Amino acid sequence: MMKLAALQMQAVAGDVAANLARIERAAREAAKGGADLLVTPELAVTGYGAGEATKALAEPADGDLAARLSALSAETGIAMVVGFAERAGETIYNSALYVDGSAAPVVYRKSHLYGAYERGLFLAEKPAACVVNHRGAKIGLLICYDVEFPENVRRLAQAGVDAVIVPTALPASDHDEFIARKLIPVRAFENQIFVAYVNHCGADALFSYAGLSGIAAPDGTLLAEAGRGEEALLLAEVRPADYAASAATNSYLADLRV
Repeated sequence: MMKLAALQMQAVAGDVAANLARIERAAREAAKGGADLLVTPELAVTGYGAGEATKALAEPADGDLAARLSALSAETGIAMVVGFAERAGETIYNSALYVDGSAAPVVYRKSHLYGAYERGLFLAEKPAACVVNHRGAKIGLLICYDVEFPENVRRLAQAGVDAVIVPTALPASDHDEFIARKLIPVRAFENQIFVAYVNHCGADALFSYAGLSGIAAPDGTLLAEAGRGEEALLLAEVRPADYAASAATNSYLADLRV
């Protein structure tokens, strides 16, 4: 069993100190609530809409940011998946960092970049199953647009994950509710896994965000959900055994033919 905390936050674009302070407060609050994993939105450290400043603010996966988050994890007892801009030499990736105290951090790089804005800032990584062993559970990492391609989620499900963790930056649009409230539960249902979809809220100079973060269960129900305009810290228990009947009835993975 895992207790998951999802931070829907209004990041300050370009203000790393403010965003890290917000993540730290959430980590302490989530730990007090009994959570063992906190998830932030996509690019939570820099803010999604930091524009060209993102390149200057990018950090290596084994740098000061990872050390600071690992220390916070060790202090609070909660592991974290945090969206950040990763620098690898001259290349910048849209990445998510998993930290759990003194354990070696794990980094996932987004494989499906969305639109000219992201393609102008980042390099896309080749799609691959990033699986983390989290305190007896197996979690898979994706970022935002990645989850809208069913192949990416299926790859992780076939690797045996219990949950897929998705930091996101879903903009407000005429189809945002469809993605957050229909597509995400379908991804959970068709793979019989949990899916945590964790978004920004509010706006910066470049984008307005939909909010609508949610944690979907294998039967397609939402265990926790946030509204549109306000920050929220969602908590949900991930108990795969509770959905054994759903997995037995909806045996997509076992019945798949390709």
